Amino acid sequence: MNSTVIGHLSGLAGRLVAEGLITTEAASDAQKEARAEQLPFVQYLVEKKNVDGQQLAEVASHEFGVPMFDITAFNKVNFPEGLVEAKLVSKHHALPLFRRGSRLFIAVSDPTNLAALDEIKFHTGINTDAILVEETALNRAITEWTEAQDNLDDGLGDLDDVDLEGVDIQAVNEGDDGDDGGDVDETPIVRFVNKVLIDAIKQGASDIHFEPYETNYRVRFRTDGILAEVVRPPKNLAPRLAARLKVMSQMDISERRVPQDGRIQMRLSRKRAIDFRVNTLPTLFGEKIVLRILDPSSAQMGIDALGYEPEQKEMYMRALNQPQGMILVTGPTGSGKTVSLYTGLNILNDPERNISTAEDPVEINLEGINQVHINTKVGLDFAQALRSFLRQDPDVIMVGEIRDLETAEIAIKAAQTGHLVLSTLHTNSAAETVTRMLNMGVPAFNLATSVSLIIAQRLARRLCKECSVPADIPQDTLLQEGFTEEQLKDANIMHAVGCDLCNKGYKGRVGVYEVVRITPKISAIIMAEGNSLEIGTAARAEGFDSLRMSALQKVAQGVTTLEEINRITTD
Repeated sequence: MNSTVIGHLSGLAGRLVAEGLITTEAASDAQKEARAEQLPFVQYLVEKKNVDGQQLAEVASHEFGVPMFDITAFNKVNFPEGLVEAKLVSKHHALPLFRRGSRLFIAVSDPTNLAALDEIKFHTGINTDAILVEETALNRAITEWTEAQDNLDDGLGDLDDVDLEGVDIQAVNEGDDGDDGGDVDETPIVRFVNKVLIDAIKQGASDIHFEPYETNYRVRFRTDGILAEVVRPPKNLAPRLAARLKVMSQMDISERRVPQDGRIQMRLSRKRAIDFRVNTLPTLFGEKIVLRILDPSSAQMGIDALGYEPEQKEMYMRALNQPQGMILVTGPTGSGKTVSLYTGLNILNDPERNISTAEDPVEINLEGINQVHINTKVGLDFAQALRSFLRQDPDVIMVGEIRDLETAEIAIKAAQTGHLVLSTLHTNSAAETVTRMLNMGVPAFNLATSVSLIIAQRLARRLCKECSVPADIPQDTLLQEGFTEEQLKDANIMHAVGCDLCNKGYKGRVGVYEVVRITPKISAIIMAEGNSLEIGTAARAEGFDSLRMSALQKVAQGVTTLEEINRITTD
């Protein structure tokens, strides 16, 4: 072919003409039409002109000196999750394959498709390199990748293959920009911290503790309510680990004298992100850092997964469906109160209701619910937020915690004026919740007429189904523990053993509840300012199980063990 004939064609188009794969006129027209349709040149030729993709790839490889890559042999689990949106992949017909260090490798069928590389670099902040792939194979891979993204399981999947350097981590706290991290963004430190976070998620931990001591440093996970040591990194890494965690949560790394709060978001996939609430504490030998893991999926479990007995669930649902009144959830820190409240809010969350919450802090974002983060530094406390809610045409109000008389009075006023109010207190039982409110100074009449339901709760470790065995406990002992003879007739009392699939015989947790509806009889005792013993006795007489009775029921059902409920409840 005469070079003057193809002189006006450059690069790949000219080479295709020279190789006789396409005519000069067809190549010129294809370039114009590909630009008009905003398609890569090679993709246009294969889809519109029926040019063989394999031959095109071989020509492009020789023209640009780029080796071809067989994407059909590529392990799909290595696709980097969460880095590039599907619309960007579709727009540029370019697929991120893997990340190595500070470079992201992109599969393209046309090496001249620089727009794809530049835009992906802009969106990810990562330098990009092109990898040449035959067009038809690339098209199949993009289809598979897109389908996989659209059908992602909300679970974690196989986190063993997560690129520890490539996990998308963002600081999500509001406040100062903090430090840019300086030289703490070292790959070994980054990989170690990312691995600790991912391991904690895989194990179902609720908290991660990074703890410096005089001669050692340890990392512990709280799993199913129990703290356990998982690793001891070298003591000299303590300052760098603390700096890395503070950079991730957008704290001031130069400030080591006072506690700081921050927040991290780890995006594991396009549909799954985990938040961490971070707090630092200056100790004698350095900064202790604790991360609370906030998994949005825990707020979407549904009421059936929480462990309520059928009659308890019915009482909770009936109270939620009332147009007004107050539901109080009580228990110590870590007893699952927030999940119980969020579950109730999700049941109520529909376009017909205006729902507002005041939380300290907001733990999990709930779509369709107006959540307010309490900030006492600027004067925004629970009472102030509640006053504002009442001017916002509310239907449902959730108060993170009733801590003082002012908050209690406004919440009760809201419950008495046509609003449903949900809140928490830190007490040990339903009866003690009433006396706590009375001791705050809430008038007995207002309390008796506004509170409709009180839920006291604990979390018990759930037996592993794979390794638990029947427990050999004498009946006299069981009766002394509080079981009734009726319960023991069909009891399935089990013992924890332990296996590779669980943690010392337990896996997961289940709620144990005392649900008390304020009946006329209990209301009369409240009006007379009766003590917690009188209210508790009345609740038992009305047929409401105590925490201990509910816990024993879980043992009889084979859900947990007698040892476990003895740990979390008293007689």
